[in-house]
Amino acid sequence: MSSEQSREVIRGGALPLVAIVGRPNVGKSTLFNRLVGERRSIVGDEPGITRDRIYGESEWAGRRFSLVDTGGIVPDDEEVIPANIFRQAEFAITEAVILVWVVDARAGATPLDEELARLLRSTGKRVLVAANKVDAAKLEAHAAEFYSFGFEDVLPISAENSDGVAELLDAVVERLPEQEASDEEDGERAREVRLAIIGRPNVGKSSLLNRLIGEERVIVSPVAGTTRDAVDTVLESEGHTFRLVDTAGIRRKGKTEEMAEKLSVVMARRSLERADVAVVVIDAVEGVTALDANIAGYALDAGCSIILAVNKWDAVPDKETGTPAAFERDLRFKMKFLEWAPVVTISALKGQRVERLLPLALRANEARNRRVPTSQLNAFYERVISSGRAPTVPAPVKGGQSRLHVQYMTQVSTRPPTFLVFTAGGRAGIHFSFERFLQNRLREEFDFFATPLRIIERHKKKG
Repeated sequence: MSSEQSREVIRGGALPLVAIVGRPNVGKSTLFNRLVGERRSIVGDEPGITRDRIYGESEWAGRRFSLVDTGGIVPDDEEVIPANIFRQAEFAITEAVILVWVVDARAGATPLDEELARLLRSTGKRVLVAANKVDAAKLEAHAAEFYSFGFEDVLPISAENSDGVAELLDAVVERLPEQEASDEEDGERAREVRLAIIGRPNVGKSSLLNRLIGEERVIVSPVAGTTRDAVDTVLESEGHTFRLVDTAGIRRKGKTEEMAEKLSVVMARRSLERADVAVVVIDAVEGVTALDANIAGYALDAGCSIILAVNKWDAVPDKETGTPAAFERDLRFKMKFLEWAPVVTISALKGQRVERLLPLALRANEARNRRVPTSQLNAFYERVISSGRAPTVPAPVKGGQSRLHVQYMTQVSTRPPTFLVFTAGGRAGIHFSFERFLQNRLREEFDFFATPLRIIERHKKKG
């Protein structure tokens, strides 16, 4: 894992890449969301909301291609965040085969646009100028002034209303390089492991992502809350494909004041819904907090397999023998609902034990896709009940009614593994102690590693 030969970062897969670039607040993210057909980038009136590279895919006229949305470019800005945004945009421009330069037709050409035009011409790549915010016929004339920058293709559009977007897509597809279709590529994409990196702000999520892929993929700075979007990166490692999602830091509700921050929390939780495995990053120096437990709860609610990564372990002062065990005891006490989740102490900054995470994620993903035949399940169930280790089953019910009987069980779905338990007699409602016992024994018997198990009861009423 540590050698460069063992992994290859695939940006946007094997599809040709189209980069959306431009100065701040011209509508790049609105156009990106329109082209990929979903709300992937955060959109708002505040300039500079998009900071990292956001990847997606689009299909038009039978051709599929990757898209990357970049932060607003401000060359030569000395501020930490704008300078990093510019560097990320440069990475995207280098990777792309076509550049879609978004300009504001209402504002007209600005000195910053002139500076960007010089930058884009120096790349030698095909540039399509998307004159955005053209909502009325009279504004189309305003788009014509952008021909002065020397680019052949100037297309008036409204990303908000979708006007002119079809013509822009036609122009993009016409200029894409030829590509052979590959069924194998589609199969590989279907087998990828979707890995979400979540946690409080400034616990080292972006640093961990950058360490995993071996390049500066997302902006890392000491400013808490730098990442706002959910950022996808596709990584191949030792024959396995991972889609890594670095999410924005999730704050307490009362701490999210800016509109962009509120949206970033929504986007982070949405990213968990499409993830297979969640790496919950915890700050070793600050210790486990109630917010850490809440964030882990979001991952559990989404049905993700979970790995607890205790970051900044190299910065823990006065480490003594037994400190990792003491930290884990405290963590288990504060996250009792995750007694089955593995804990790894790491340093994203120095790379300590980071190489353990991907193999653990693979094992967890295999477990969440595991299906146990009904005959095997019921043989297991009979053996467990007859062993005498189970809590009293069925538990007594109020009112002196007959006891609840568990008849048999079957697995009804995976991702996460879900089991249907059929009961009869008494009132419906398996006691939580028996449900927890059953989950623990299932995990032991069938190696449901790092994966939540769901138990659903189907009760047959008397008569």
